[in-house]
Amino acid sequence: MSRTLTRSSQAARRGCGGSRHAGARVASVALALRWASSRWPFVEDEVGGLRPWVRPGAVCLDIGAEYGLYTWSLSALAGPSGQVHSVEPLPGPAGWLRTAAAVLGCDNVTVHRMALAARAQDGTMSLPRRRLLPVHGRAYLTEGASGPGPNTEFRASRPVPAPVRTVDGLCHHMRLDRVDFIKADVEGAEAAVLSGARRTLLRHRPVLLLEIEDRHLAKYGTEPADLVTRLGALDYTMYRRRAGRWQRVTQVTDDCRNYLFTAGPLTSH
Repeated sequence: MSRTLTRSSQAARRGCGGSRHAGARVASVALALRWASSRWPFVEDEVGGLRPWVRPGAVCLDIGAEYGLYTWSLSALAGPSGQVHSVEPLPGPAGWLRTAAAVLGCDNVTVHRMALAARAQDGTMSLPRRRLLPVHGRAYLTEGASGPGPNTEFRASRPVPAPVRTVDGLCHHMRLDRVDFIKADVEGAEAAVLSGARRTLLRHRPVLLLEIEDRHLAKYGTEPADLVTRLGALDYTMYRRRAGRWQRVTQVTDDCRNYLFTAGPLTSH
């Protein structure tokens, strides 16, 4: 694990909002994001539906955090007694997350500059560029990928070295005795994240919010139905957000890319 991870863990244990003013700042940002989620297409609707699943004191993982669309909302909902572990492998967004967390006073946010996958290794992110500008939200982990998939639409990309760890390893290193909520948006590597999270899923039974898109999964040799079946075997039930409500569904469809899974009593392994 990185030295940054170790230093940041001390901040996570102090709780969010070292002062009342700091707590108000992040609450204001979270409120603005919830408002925008039903009005602006670049703020995902699911941001406005986190409250039923994230209670005060919750421990959350935001995997593929980028600039913190979910991190700040999770921070406000988890509150001073909770923790948010914001995982972002690219140095630019990770640095921005640390700065923003300090400005907002989010002492319950820990930023980890790494990718999460099926096993620990040294990895490489492929960061595409459009008109010389990096497109951070479309970067993907090259390990396990057969090619760029839909990123062929970009004329250029550059490799970015990044340490790769697992969810189970991160939870062990941070000595987390609970994990309540995991969001993962990793451009198709969601199956690898789940493989590296098996112990966490079995022990803590967290709620999951996963981006599931066939176009990204395909470059890792995975299909949406594979993820649904895999989580169903662990007694997870799937939902999607529609018209401001979570609705139970049984399959992934082209008009929705984010799906929430809740864990029932585990009857078999």
